[in-house]
Amino acid sequence: MKYLCLVLSFFYFHSVKAQSFATDTEIDPAELRCLVCEKSIYEINREVNKLDPNKKVDVGGYRLDAEGNYEHKTVPQTKSELALSEIIEGVCNKMDNYIRAKWKNNGSLTLLNMLTDIGTMNPDWSDVDIIQDGDLNKSLKFYCEGIMEEHEEDIITLYQKGETDVSKAFCITQSNICTDFKSPKLEL
Repeated sequence: MKYLCLVLSFFYFHSVKAQSFATDTEIDPAELRCLVCEKSIYEINREVNKLDPNKKVDVGGYRLDAEGNYEHKTVPQTKSELALSEIIEGVCNKMDNYIRAKWKNNGSLTLLNMLTDIGTMNPDWSDVDIIQDGDLNKSLKFYCEGIMEEHEEDIITLYQKGETDVSKAFCITQSNICTDFKSPKLEL
């Protein structure tokens, strides 16, 4: 284990040493908010896809109707308001794993997840210039929290209706967060 840590440290510092950084970069707050919106929905999609689509949950109240029957139904867990709310509640913590960067090939702004799904360093690091900022990317989480607090019910409704492209439907069409400029393509 000790040697593994040494080897990983060597590769990390070697890659950081070779990494270029962009400084004093002016970032359009509307573009950054759009990217945060798209990445937040991407992270919500990842969590929703981890749920068992065959698992059903009871929803509705347990009040009796006029005939003495319970008024409730079952829905897939992926469309459960409770499950979706829990996912949305935790999604902004994932913004801690993202950094601001510009693609070297075209200079466009992106939010890069530092790690892959399996916990290794993102291979795209060498394709971007990292943007150093004074707030240590805390604004990413701040933007995410604002979007989720303001639009949680709208996002849940899109998932419950079975929307196939929630990012486009929410970030562009419904909330208009990404309408002031050409929306960047969501990187996977």
